Amino acid sequence: MGLTRRGFFKTLGVAGATLAIGSEAGAGRLGSTTIEYYGILHDGTRCKGCRGCEFDCAEAHGLPEPVKKVPDIRKTDETRNTVINTYKTSRGEVFIKRQCMHCNEPACVAACLTKAMHKTVVGPVTWDGDKCMGCRYCMVSCPWDMPKFEYHSANPRIQKCDMCYSRLKTGEQPACAFNCPNDALLYGKRRDLIREAHRRIFEKPGLYHDHVYGEHEAGGTGWLYVAPVPFEQLGMNTTLQQASYPALTKGFLYSVPTIFVLVPALLLGIQQATKNDANNGEEEEDE
Repeated sequence: MGLTRRGFFKTLGVAGATLAIGSEAGAGRLGSTTIEYYGILHDGTRCKGCRGCEFDCAEAHGLPEPVKKVPDIRKTDETRNTVINTYKTSRGEVFIKRQCMHCNEPACVAACLTKAMHKTVVGPVTWDGDKCMGCRYCMVSCPWDMPKFEYHSANPRIQKCDMCYSRLKTGEQPACAFNCPNDALLYGKRRDLIREAHRRIFEKPGLYHDHVYGEHEAGGTGWLYVAPVPFEQLGMNTTLQQASYPALTKGFLYSVPTIFVLVPALLLGIQQATKNDANNGEEEEDE
């Protein structure tokens, strides 16, 4: 059901009312340690580069089947939410899976004016096409360059890994972790995954590089990595700050005039009204 004129102005009123209490409380909940986020641990010493996770992901999300022969280094795009890349390192070939990192405090969520990008209470960052107005700020803000836009589609979407959120809601695991034949992917509570990652490093220091990637990068992420070599050898960004990127703007946002806080609600209302007008026009043509 679309947004009515009365609903549109009600949305504006709610946005104004929550200026003093809602935004600050919401920011606290997003980074709260009381939230039990889930995530996935990727072990670079166990991944054999079979790319089964790519095929499982494509099937689970209705995407084109991955091609069999690929270059060593690729990026995700609008047709693939994840890729396995091959890196030639000081310890031989190492395979690393790349996808949305599902940050604890995502920059894409903070940048989204209409709340189309959403951090769920269990961890995955999802996208709602009914709310998206196509500004693509999420793409610009992501420190890992993960959201991708369907430029050639008549009804474009933002494509990225959602950690198989629809599967999680029915009690299933993400398709990639559930089907990994080499146990390179482990799904679970984030704090348990961090504990397990450090246990592996402690018990086999000769096998692992002493760092859990994603534990602190950009405020912490849902995807975590352990590997046999330093992560700069694996194409991972190792220059990211440890604080989350939205944290940089909190002081500014609390001091801006109310009108700027109302802008997201205004844009959402315009987007919904435009969509309704288009739908009404199609219905009239059908009649």
